[in-house]
Amino acid sequence: MNQTKLDYLDIEDLDENIILLDGMESAIIGLVQSFEGLRVLYDTKKIISLLQNDGMTEDEAIEYFSYNISGGHFGTLNPIFTSYILEPIKTNNHWKFLLR
Repeated sequence: MNQTKLDYLDIEDLDENIILLDGMESAIIGLVQSFEGLRVLYDTKKIISLLQNDGMTEDEAIEYFSYNISGGHFGTLNPIFTSYILEPIKTNNHWKFLLR
């Protein structure tokens, strides 16, 4: 059996200006390099789910996310959010994208 080594990363060690959302660590799905610097990429659906786990209804969670999280300005390296995670698949010289 071939085992792979797991590499762990302390995101805050990458850039002292990186912005993390408190309590939303499990919604982080990646890091994105922008002109301003490194930004944290969050899965919107996971954030909504976390807010619901904290007692909000789905509508409340969506509204809270829209106004207080995605609509917030936390600094120049504001986090970014995705609603769709896609897997590219090429068939017959044509690209399609599987929605995850």
